[in-house]
Amino acid sequence: MPLTRAAFACFSLFALSACGQTEPGQAGMTSPTYARMLQALYRNTVPTIKPAELVRELSRPTAPQLLDARSPAEFRVSHLRGARFVNYDSLATEQFAGLDRSRPVVVYCSVGYRSERLGERLHALGFKNVRNLYGGLFEWVNQNYPVYNAQGLTQNVHPYSAMWGPWLKNGRKVYE
Repeated sequence: MPLTRAAFACFSLFALSACGQTEPGQAGMTSPTYARMLQALYRNTVPTIKPAELVRELSRPTAPQLLDARSPAEFRVSHLRGARFVNYDSLATEQFAGLDRSRPVVVYCSVGYRSERLGERLHALGFKNVRNLYGGLFEWVNQNYPVYNAQGLTQNVHPYSAMWGPWLKNGRKVYE
């Protein structure tokens, strides 16, 4: 089966990463290789928000609602404080009862692909102010922002799979 353009781009960038060919990123900056991989993955159907901007918005009284579109195991290992888990596998049937449609929503997953699908679903259900965390939880952690689990602050991050793990530069990789 031929690779799609996005899959080929991701595979090529992964191969560069695995071979040590990625450019080093500056503190607080997305690495150029990671940015190219994200550009290949994203459909640009949901506006993005950078981690630093989300940090500022979370300190406001009208902070956005956070939705995590990863697997239950990934969410258990760590997530953004206050995030609500949304099982990606049941996205097509989720109605998001109890979610305040008048407040902004920020969706995220490991790198932003699954959360972009979640954002598309929210748009289809009439949500107007939905953004996708650029680079996902990996970029959040790579820029040294905190993650939490049921016990509190943690360094643990579920890297989704061994193939995606190299994009996670900070934190402690934990496969549950």
